[in-house]
Amino acid sequence: MSGISSARGDLRLENVTKSYGDFTAVNDLSLTIPEGSFFALLGPSGCGKTTTLRMVAGLEEPTKGTISLGSTDITFTKPYQRPINTVFQNYALFPHLTALGNVLIPLENSELNKSERKVISMDLLDRMGIANLAERMPNQLSGGQQQRVALARALARQPKILLLDEPFSAIDAPTRQGLYKTLAELRTDLNIPMILVTHDLREADLLADRITVIDQGISLQTAAPQTLFQKPRNSRVAELVGIRNMFHGVFNAGKLTWDGCKQIFIVADKGKIPPKARVAWVIPQSGLSVHSNPTSASVPAVVEKMSGLGQIAVIQLRIQDSKNTIEWEASPAEVRRLGMEVGSQMYLELDGNQIHIMPLRPINDPRRFIDH
Repeated sequence: MSGISSARGDLRLENVTKSYGDFTAVNDLSLTIPEGSFFALLGPSGCGKTTTLRMVAGLEEPTKGTISLGSTDITFTKPYQRPINTVFQNYALFPHLTALGNVLIPLENSELNKSERKVISMDLLDRMGIANLAERMPNQLSGGQQQRVALARALARQPKILLLDEPFSAIDAPTRQGLYKTLAELRTDLNIPMILVTHDLREADLLADRITVIDQGISLQTAAPQTLFQKPRNSRVAELVGIRNMFHGVFNAGKLTWDGCKQIFIVADKGKIPPKARVAWVIPQSGLSVHSNPTSASVPAVVEKMSGLGQIAVIQLRIQDSKNTIEWEASPAEVRRLGMEVGSQMYLELDGNQIHIMPLRPINDPRRFIDH
């Protein structure tokens, strides 16, 4: 047991599957989460991400596959023997104990004396910015303060892995921002693997080095956030990470058609797409430009909708003689320069060099994709 509790290093899941009768919640999942990295599991409700976290924590046993920490196999190790702690969405604080009392709980059976345990617990509350609330009961704390207590408690026994199960979903946006900052600071100090389960794309993008997109128990792609947004592996990944400008067409020998539009784009052929294949394709904002006058490469479009998003205007353009719409983001100054308003005739250019084409695959495709 002592060898397990002192284990540390990279966390590895190898061909991990979890089935409940005929239902497979997690299907042949393999991940390596390096020591010191922040990893996110992203996907819709019921996709298998929380089940994966529970297997790492030891709350569920894999049907097959192995889980290891460094050189130590922890696949069937009991939860209390694992050097792993979890922060949950619902805080899970003991209502009859103060904030300090909650943080002290994990240290009760340690070799530390009472005074040492209190010093450690107060130091953790101080790092969370709530040392002044040590004697308050949970019902006297806000949601964000309760989550800080839960985080302090999770760190009390110096875990070698920290698991975060949608810990911010019940907290308002300004409070979440403060907790994000706290986690970023802790990550630098702790140098342990951290795994966040979330369905919030922005949260995963802000916090994680790498994201695994999971759907119906299958890992569809593991990559850095920027790669996921600019080069999703297939159309389902693009949908799950919220890419709005996704279209369909046929790709053949470097030429890409756009369904419902006469435009043909020249796109680099990397030899991965069969000839005359139907594909999905996406284009980032940097690949779009809008003009008030036509150019040799532009497509006529009409402004259908305009809305504000902070300091960014989101413009929906409908391609002329087509059912296709495309979203373009611009500064208010750019909108004024173009004299743009709903109903305006504009001319849209798409940079073929920035178009990313993808195969169309069903969401239950057994193939997984990892970008290194």
